[in-house]
Amino acid sequence: MTSQEHPNWLTALLADTRPPPKLFAWSPANIQPKLDEGIDMGSSNSDEEYDNDACVCPSTDSDQRIYIIGPGNIGRLYATHMARHPNALPITLVVHRKELLSQWAACEGVGLADLTSGKLFLNKRFTVEWWTETRPHYGPVKEVADGNKLHNVFISTKAEAGLSEADRIRRYLGRCTSVVFAQNGVCKLWPPHGPLYISHRYSSGDTPTFSACVVSHGVASAGPFLSVHAAPADAYIGPVFWASDPESPWRQPSDDFFIRHIATTPLVNTKQVSSGEIWLLQLEKLVMNAAINPLTALLRCKTGELFTSYGSDDPLALVIDKLLWQTSAVIQGLIDHDTSRSVITSYAEQMPRLETSCSVSKVRKKLMERFSQPVLKAKLYAFGLKIFEHRSSMLQDIEAGRKTEIRDFNGWIVDMACFLAMALNRFTDWQ
Repeated sequence: MTSQEHPNWLTALLADTRPPPKLFAWSPANIQPKLDEGIDMGSSNSDEEYDNDACVCPSTDSDQRIYIIGPGNIGRLYATHMARHPNALPITLVVHRKELLSQWAACEGVGLADLTSGKLFLNKRFTVEWWTETRPHYGPVKEVADGNKLHNVFISTKAEAGLSEADRIRRYLGRCTSVVFAQNGVCKLWPPHGPLYISHRYSSGDTPTFSACVVSHGVASAGPFLSVHAAPADAYIGPVFWASDPESPWRQPSDDFFIRHIATTPLVNTKQVSSGEIWLLQLEKLVMNAAINPLTALLRCKTGELFTSYGSDDPLALVIDKLLWQTSAVIQGLIDHDTSRSVITSYAEQMPRLETSCSVSKVRKKLMERFSQPVLKAKLYAFGLKIFEHRSSMLQDIEAGRKTEIRDFNGWIVDMACFLAMALNRFTDWQ
């Protein structure tokens, strides 16, 4: 494989030979006191449940501390409910801007408004840090994890920042670390490109376990550290990459402590699945995101408005058809590619409805049908009409003047088409 076959993100990381940076963990104690306005978390007529009193109080010195990098909507959802776990662990929220440390000091904690129960969960039993290469000039000086390895890392940033955040903290990752990516898009560590990145960044025998979490819950922001759980749903978690442990050769990815902890967290309904199944679930969600997000953003409309016509003469329906034909062709090409054999085998081994003698080629045939254009179209229309009033994340980003995730949705399809074109001499006219 030549360097031209690598996507831009991988080319940049392979060219970066600098050692991983030493990072300082700033806390609110590193911010010089000043008269700041507190955050107005808003008034609420609903019941407020203060997790400070209701939750199990975890040990603050546990080496199993959970670090949530990117405590946005999904991060707040999981932080709120992981704090309510029967075997709760201490949790650190890692913010991406220094000013959020001051905002945290002034607010009432992480707030999650649950529209189903009518409750507002408030919890300030979290440590909040900002990780930077800049040494603090005020207050205590502390390195991330006191210079040791992190154990449980939950990355819930925007998709574009996920791997770059994991790469930035790789000094503190190792064999004892479990990293979970809870983001839209397809995890970059899957084949064909993930194994090359991992072998470039980690020495043999010291590779973390990397997992993906596909979240279907509808959560919207209502301010700093405050979210609304508008549409309870479910989630799935499974391993993307794991290294065998020579000290425990019988250990399976399903034995990973952090994966099991997340899967047993109350009220988020996260199901533990195999590597192959989480790969397929990410691909299916990508199909939905790559159609719904850009079209709702361009047309400034609610999701359901895209699917009011199924007719072949409707211009919007024709655009959706073309998007799905292109996406289907790329995913089917990936399924049929040699680099996908390991994840397809994982899928086959964990599916009891498939015959044990079923060959990889037969499994691939079933998956080709699962990702055929007509099947994807039926799923897309059913899903879009089900969430008719939903305002897509990309539409919200456009309205707020934020950068969108289109590079990680539709851009992934373009990158994969380019890879498959080099391997299979296909999609030469993709633009």
